[in-house]
Amino acid sequence: MNRKNFIKMMSFGAISLFLSGCGVSAEKNVSTEKKISGGKNMKIVLINSSPHSEEKSTSRFLAQKFVEDAKSAGHEIFIFDAANEETHPCKGCDHCGMDGDCIFNDAITTKLMPKMLEADLLVLVTPLYYFGMSAQLKVIIDRFYSRTERLHRKKSLLLATAWNSNDWTMTALNTHYETLVRYMEWENVGAVLATGCGYRSAVESSKFGDEAYKIGANL
Repeated sequence: MNRKNFIKMMSFGAISLFLSGCGVSAEKNVSTEKKISGGKNMKIVLINSSPHSEEKSTSRFLAQKFVEDAKSAGHEIFIFDAANEETHPCKGCDHCGMDGDCIFNDAITTKLMPKMLEADLLVLVTPLYYFGMSAQLKVIIDRFYSRTERLHRKKSLLLATAWNSNDWTMTALNTHYETLVRYMEWENVGAVLATGCGYRSAVESSKFGDEAYKIGANL
């Protein structure tokens, strides 16, 4: 059953209750007390991975709110659309030797990787699919292998949205992200984990957009 039919079958009361879950909780480790950049303009790479359009995607909405104030603060932002660029998953062939060009001369190699190597902050944006990140984002992360060491010791941020509103909805995704942060020796500047936001109007009326905006303002 697709989501549209699922919504039609639900009662109005149930839908109202579900929508009320969007915005009831936010990740606590969002940094807002001091300037993340130390007062300097940063190079930021934001990776969108939703296959939905800018107008319909819930995770892209969070990205838009973050970018809005980050740009106004003078930071340089490169946005990579992982869902609509030509990308290939890592083959594990070791052609790159962990610090060389990938065997695939695709958009990750030619467009994204040069920007990531120069970036101060990497922003990972994803919808929650089966309690993990989207396949489109996972492809990008697996391709970190070609420049593993040179992508270490950067700042990072996670923006994610989910249809579900259970308190455990984001647990697996957040654990994966925290493990990645630890391995890559990144400075985690925060995460906005928007639960109960199954469609655009829900996330737009929640407080999660404000959380993403605050991080951009605090850069």
